Amino acid sequence: MRHIAITMGCPVGIGPEILLKFFTQADSFSKYTPVIFGDIGVLQRCATELKIKAQFLAWHPGTPIKTGQIPVLELSRLNANELVWGHPTIATGKAMVSYIEKAVSLILDGTFSAMVTCPISKSSLNRAGYTFPGHTEMLAALTQSPHYVMMMAGSRLRVTLATIHCPLASVPDCLNQETLTALIQTTNTALHCDFGLSSPRIAVAALNPHAGESGLFGHEEDDIIGPAIQRMQAVGIQVQGPFPPDTIFFKAASGMFDAVICMYHDQGLIPFKLLHFKDGVNVTLGLPIVRTSVDHGTAYDIAGKGLADPTSLSAAVDMAASIAVNRETAQKDVQESAHNNPGNQSLS
Repeated sequence: MRHIAITMGCPVGIGPEILLKFFTQADSFSKYTPVIFGDIGVLQRCATELKIKAQFLAWHPGTPIKTGQIPVLELSRLNANELVWGHPTIATGKAMVSYIEKAVSLILDGTFSAMVTCPISKSSLNRAGYTFPGHTEMLAALTQSPHYVMMMAGSRLRVTLATIHCPLASVPDCLNQETLTALIQTTNTALHCDFGLSSPRIAVAALNPHAGESGLFGHEEDDIIGPAIQRMQAVGIQVQGPFPPDTIFFKAASGMFDAVICMYHDQGLIPFKLLHFKDGVNVTLGLPIVRTSVDHGTAYDIAGKGLADPTSLSAAVDMAASIAVNRETAQKDVQESAHNNPGNQSLS
């Protein structure tokens, strides 16, 4: 059975609460074994305050898990009673980093098949001495992955982003053919290997209104986006566009496309969250490990109040398990193809 690491995220955010609700509300885990990377004391305090009945198991690789137990690989022992919900500290920042680092390590050595991350505090991350702007950049550094892509995935819509956290005024200067072709390639590979689609169909959203209207409203479509699409079409990728942003998301959500490549953050996330506000999943493409995440933040304003919704976490765990299976299948297919067609392998 596959083991999936779920990092607790910021100890004073809603991570502990959604984890408790996820484990206690789930019927069973027949296809995978989820394990929390976190702090039993924090989880116990949360359970006590929210009146959630939970039985924790101090878990280590190889430890048997009985029905009803919540396995926790304990990586910190914070003084839970001194913590204040919604108020991160340097200690909580260092703790949440330790969960991430250990999860990556155990996936790379084959102990775990995938990781799911609960939300972290970027400011607390920086206060703890780390300069990463967020989860994704940290994971890329830990796995030495220079080319990574943020995908938001749901049952009706998937989007990937050409630019993420940069000012809107800077977006045109951040676009170029090389990064767009790489993004199209990475998206196509993920749709095939991670989502099991044999012939992925990709749409590319334009940057400007009406896809530039033949240069009347901008030249990025003619100079950058269009040529990048043509280059990828020439190598056999089913990608089309650039499409006017005000129509392409309706077409994709209706089933015409498997993913939409977007030029900037809000262009993709506004339609995505309109459809998948509760069950959306953040997937990091381009890593050697499987990583999914909840599609929300630490929600410090409601932390410890019993109001957090575990729906996104549940979706993220299910998607991580599915991607892990699909990657294994794709890898086996490649190995079988190489075995059956040895003439296609290059001589070393």
